[in-house]
Amino acid sequence: MYTFRKEERLCSRKHLDLLFKNGSSFLLYPFRISYLFIDQPAEVPAQVVINVPKKRYKRAVDRNLLKRRIREVYRLNKQENFYTQLPEDKGLLLFSIQFVGKEKYNYTFLEKKLLATFKRFKTLIQPNEDR
Repeated sequence: MYTFRKEERLCSRKHLDLLFKNGSSFLLYPFRISYLFIDQPAEVPAQVVINVPKKRYKRAVDRNLLKRRIREVYRLNKQENFYTQLPEDKGLLLFSIQFVGKEKYNYTFLEKKLLATFKRFKTLIQPNEDR
């Protein structure tokens, strides 16, 4: 339940190109989220890639710290707050979390913002059910 297995990571170059060329996106600071549903059977409902730009954070230590924090927040909150709201009939979700913030934020701030991102994503894919 609280794991982040290889099957949940978006590694395929083909899927990455498809996501960034054809996917939709939105910005909820400090994250830019790109997503795309594809018709492909998979063990997990979503595959995610986490990106921290080298342009803003030159030192690999800083990039890795932010990626570790984001990955941990995602790992602990994906089941209750994200997977349960995904529609099962749309197929596999390709999902990108790009960090666009200017500071190295602490874990609690990133958790609050990623949970807000999950709620916003729910309103985007199921707009008529909440109103």
